[in-house]
Amino acid sequence: MRPELQDVVDDVSRLLNHPVTLEDRDFNLVAFNSHESQIDDVRQRSILERKSTTEVRRWFEGFGIATATSPVRTPSSPELGVLGRLCLPVRWNDVTYGYLWAIDESREIDDAALPAAMVIAERAGALMAQQARTREDLGFRLRDLLSSDVDTAEQAADEIAARRIIRRGVPVTAIELRLVRQTAAPVPMNLWTLPRSVIAWTGENHTTLLMPLPGHDLTPAYDLAQRARELYLERLDPDAETDLVAGIGAPRDDLAQFRDSWRQARLAARVLESVPERRPAAAWADLGIYRLLGCGPDSVLADAVLDTPVRRLLDQGDAELRRTALTYLQHGNNVQKTAAALNVHRQTVYYRLERIASISGLDLTRGDDLLRLHLALTLAPVLHTRTQAT
Repeated sequence: MRPELQDVVDDVSRLLNHPVTLEDRDFNLVAFNSHESQIDDVRQRSILERKSTTEVRRWFEGFGIATATSPVRTPSSPELGVLGRLCLPVRWNDVTYGYLWAIDESREIDDAALPAAMVIAERAGALMAQQARTREDLGFRLRDLLSSDVDTAEQAADEIAARRIIRRGVPVTAIELRLVRQTAAPVPMNLWTLPRSVIAWTGENHTTLLMPLPGHDLTPAYDLAQRARELYLERLDPDAETDLVAGIGAPRDDLAQFRDSWRQARLAARVLESVPERRPAAAWADLGIYRLLGCGPDSVLADAVLDTPVRRLLDQGDAELRRTALTYLQHGNNVQKTAAALNVHRQTVYYRLERIASISGLDLTRGDDLLRLHLALTLAPVLHTRTQAT
């Protein structure tokens, strides 16, 4: 948050002699001052959770605050836990960027102070508009970093460094957030609470983040991925939590090399989409055999991995046989452990293994055949072919 926005909140609070909060147009908390006087449930949640609920947003927007050019007084709503408020629209060049709020249930705020308060609100609008343009422009520069053209990436890196956001020669990494189930429109994410050095680009159903690292330790990247997921989830239905994944690329030594980290982050997110047990976040470096996905096109890898014996098993369409085979291989070919993991009798495992060998033609006593089967069953869910496991 820019300190000037906190100054705006403090100045308006002194002028109105009431505590004030500043929210962006998506009702994300940007700044606030102390609340020693009256406070309602909505104000408390806004401060503690840094956001308002959908119902509360709709309630306030129903009074026309999104297009208002002058102060708006909103009534109380016991059902929503809302006290009466004064809203000062924060605008610049006929665009609303946010709202300054003061609880005024008893209408104690002097209307004579409102013109001066609106002048300060306009100052906040200019600051928020400038910050929005800066974020948007940095998003474009991030997209340029993803270009396969070296000169384009170098120019973008120089421009980011010139803005004193991230210096050249500082290690950076990529985080790719994706929704497994597609939504009708991009999901807005509250960027105010992210560090200033984090650059974001939001596309359809995904957000790419660029962050600097103090070294090559990915712990801060995992922390940022978790924070970013929380910001996304503020705008999603609760049941969408398991559908939001975050892939993390390996660090690169300079901004101009960011594309390499992004490619890995995107592939890691793709793995998470197809392998739920790896969710919600994973770094490319920790994905083991799945890193083969970065070796070439799906079709080439599928031809190499999904050979005829394995395709026969996949085409059989028996999910229990595939699950038994993979569990058996993951437990070191131990029938007893496989039976326990599947919660079946050992004889059931023996029977299924015989069926697997019969259908595929593979010899499950040979190490090379076991390796072929293990590799294929592991990668099949993320290879987009007609034999993709489902």
